[in-house]
Amino acid sequence: MVLRKIHFFKHLFMALIKTVRGFTPKIGHNCYLADNATIIGDVEVGSNCSFWFNSVVRGDVNSIKIGNKVNVQDGAVLHCLYQKSQINIGNNVSIGHNVIIHGATIQDNVLVGMGAIIMDHAVIGENSIIAAGALVLDSTIVEPGSIYGGVPAKRIKSIEQEQTKEMIEKIANNYIMYSDWYK
Repeated sequence: MVLRKIHFFKHLFMALIKTVRGFTPKIGHNCYLADNATIIGDVEVGSNCSFWFNSVVRGDVNSIKIGNKVNVQDGAVLHCLYQKSQINIGNNVSIGHNVIIHGATIQDNVLVGMGAIIMDHAVIGENSIIAAGALVLDSTIVEPGSIYGGVPAKRIKSIEQEQTKEMIEKIANNYIMYSDWYK
C-alpha cells in the first residue's frame, strides 16, 4: 500500500512552466526538467538541456535564450533587467550549483563554477571558465580561453582551447547522462 501511494505521488510533481505577459517558454527536444525547476515567460531552450532542482529561469521581464547541451544546475537563477538586459547562452555550457546570471551573454563552451554571479551586460567569451564564487561585474568582457575568478572577478590566466573544451565537454556530456537517469 505505501509503495503504491509513493508511486502515485511521484507523478503529481512536475516542473513549473508558466506563461507570463503572453510569452510561453519554448523547450527543445530531449530536455530534462527536475520536478521543481521553474521556467517562466520569454524563454527559448535548445535541445539536450537540463534544468535541475530549484533552478529558476525567469523570462518575465526580458528574453532568455539558451542553446543546445546546456545544464542549469541546482539552485541556479537566471533573470534580466526590464527592457535593459537579456540573457543569451550559447551551446555546451555548464551553469554550476547556485549560480546567478543576470542579463549577461555566455558564449559557447563555457563552465560557470558553483556560486558564481555574472551581472548585466557581461560577456563571457567562448572556451572560458568562471571560477566558483566569482563575481563578474556589470559590462565585464571575459576574453575567450580565459579563467576568471575572485571578487570582483579578474583574469587569472589563459588556458588552451583543447584543455577547456575537453573539460567543459566532459561536464556537459555527464549532465546529459545524469538527466537520462531521471527520465
